[in-house]
Amino acid sequence: MIMNKSKILIYLCICFILGIALDSLIIISQSIWLGILILGTSLIIFSLKNKTVIVLGFCLIVLAGGILRHQTSVREDITEKLIPGYDQEISLKGVIIEEPEQRINQQKFQIKADEIQGKILITTELYPEYHYGDELRISGELRQPAQFEDFDYRAYLAKDKIHSVIYYPNINLLAQNQASWFYQRVFNFKDRLRKVIEQTLLPPQGAILKAIFLGDKYGLSNELKDKLNISGTRHIVAISGMHMIIMTQILLFLALAIGLWRNQAFYFVLILLIVYIIMIGAPASAVRAGLMAGLLLLAQKVGRLRSADRAIVFAATIMLVINPLLLKSDVGFQLSFMATLSIIYLKPILDQATNEWPNPFRFKDILTMTLAAQLGVLPLLVFHFGRLSLISPLANLLIVPLLPVIMIMGMILSFTGLIWLALARAIAWILWLLLTYLVKVVEYLSSLPLAAVEFKNVSWLILIGYYLVLILFVWRYRNTLKKRPIAC
Repeated sequence: MIMNKSKILIYLCICFILGIALDSLIIISQSIWLGILILGTSLIIFSLKNKTVIVLGFCLIVLAGGILRHQTSVREDITEKLIPGYDQEISLKGVIIEEPEQRINQQKFQIKADEIQGKILITTELYPEYHYGDELRISGELRQPAQFEDFDYRAYLAKDKIHSVIYYPNINLLAQNQASWFYQRVFNFKDRLRKVIEQTLLPPQGAILKAIFLGDKYGLSNELKDKLNISGTRHIVAISGMHMIIMTQILLFLALAIGLWRNQAFYFVLILLIVYIIMIGAPASAVRAGLMAGLLLLAQKVGRLRSADRAIVFAATIMLVINPLLLKSDVGFQLSFMATLSIIYLKPILDQATNEWPNPFRFKDILTMTLAAQLGVLPLLVFHFGRLSLISPLANLLIVPLLPVIMIMGMILSFTGLIWLALARAIAWILWLLLTYLVKVVEYLSSLPLAAVEFKNVSWLILIGYYLVLILFVWRYRNTLKKRPIAC
C-alpha cells in the first residue's frame, strides 16, 4: 500500500479523534490504553523496516494518546469542580467575560472571580441590563449545574470551563469597562445594531432577523422554536457551523453567478466571513465554524475540494487537542464538522446525479449543497433532539436560498439605521416581506400531518451505523468512477 506523508498524517489525526470518541462513549481502563500503547511501540521496534507496520504502530500510539488526552481533560475538569461552598451562600467580586444572553424574561452571563476556580454562570432578572466588562459584587447560593435525565447540562457547561451557577443573586455594579477594550467596542457596536433592528421590525420578524444576523436566538418564542424544530430549519436561526458553512457557500455561488471571478468571489466571501465573526463578538463556536467554512472556501479557490477533507480533519484534531470535551458535548462542533465533510464528499455525487438539471443563478448548486449538508447532520439532529423532520428537505429548499438576501438586507438595514433611522424603516418593509414569507412557510409546513417523527432514547450505535453506511456508499461510488472507462 502506497502512503504519502499527507495520507499518513490524516490517518494519525483520525486515530487521535477515534481515541477521544471511544473514551467519550465508553470508559477505557488504564490497562487497555497502556496495552494499545505497548502494542504500537512493539510494532515500530520489531517491524523490520516495514513501512505499513510502522505507520500502524504510530496509529495505535496516537489512538492511545487520544484516549489519554480525553481522560486527562476529564480529570482536570473534576479537579476544577472541587469547589468548597457549594449549596451555601457566598459573596464574591467578578467581571463579566462574555456578552450577556438577553432572553425573553431573564438574562445570563459568565463571570470570572478570583475566589472560585473556572467560570460562573449567573442567571438573573432581565433588568437592569448588564454588559461585557462590568465588575459586579454578587451574593447568592453557589451551586453545581443540574443534571437532567435527557441532557447532561453539567458536561455541556464544563466544555467551556463553567463549573458553578448562581440563580437570581443580589447584584451591585462596582465598575464598568473592566475587560478587553477591543471586545468592549465590538459588543457596543453590536448593541447599536441590535437596537436599530428592534426600532424597525416588530417580533417575530425582528427576533428572527436578530437571530440570523446577530446570533441573538434567545428572543425567539418557544412556539416558534418548536415549529422551526419540526420543519427542520432551526439551524437558520443559530450561529452554528452548519449555518455558517451554508451561508458562505451560498454567498460564494451568488458571487460567481453575478460574474465575479473565482479569486474575487473567494476574497469577497472571506472578508465578509471575518467581518461577520468579529461583529458578533467572535465567540468560540463562531470561530470554530468560521475556520471550517474558511478551509472549505480555500479548497474551492484552489480547485481541490476533494483534498479539503484532510485540512478539515487536521483542523478538528487541533481543536480537540486544545479541548477534547468538544467532541461529545458541543453539538455545534459536531454539526460543523459533519456538514463540511458531507459537502466535500456528497455534493459531487449529488451534482453528478443532477447533471442534466438547469442551474439558473447557481440554484442547483445551492440545492445540492444544502441537501448534502442535511444528509451529513441528519443522524446527529435525531440523536440530540429526538426528532426526525420529514418535511425538512422541502422547508430548506424554500427558505435557505433566501438567507444570504436576508443577511445582506439586514446588514444594509442596520448600518443605514445608524445614520438615518427613517430610511432604515423604509428598507425594513422589504425585510418584513421576506421574513414573513419565512415565518409562513415554517408555520404551514410544521402544521402538516407527519411533518416530523419523534424518537426516544436514540442509541449512539445507530449514529455509528448510519455513518458507516454513508462511508460505504461514498467509497463504492468513488471506486465506480475509477473503474469507469475514459471516453475517447
